[in-house]
Amino acid sequence: MVTAFVLIKTDASRIPETAEEISAIQGISEVYSVTGEWDLIAIARVPKHEDLADVIADKLSKVPGVGHTTTQIAFRAYSQHDLDAAFALGFEQ
Repeated sequence: MVTAFVLIKTDASRIPETAEEISAIQGISEVYSVTGEWDLIAIARVPKHEDLADVIADKLSKVPGVGHTTTQIAFRAYSQHDLDAAFALGFEQ
């Protein structure tokens, strides 16, 4: 499982609508509205690294209202929770 954090700047008048459209994209597990420099942060979880291009470049970046994105790919997760088990449902390996 590959996890990426996508920092998103949006049209301020469309933040809720943009967040809803992004959250409907297969491969996006969560979308948060946040304070600070960015408007939204989306978490992408995909089976393969190559799938990030489909989710982020081909779908998320084309959602109306998305102005700019920066993607951070996670190397390793440090957590007391079994994140792989929680997010592996429905993914074939």
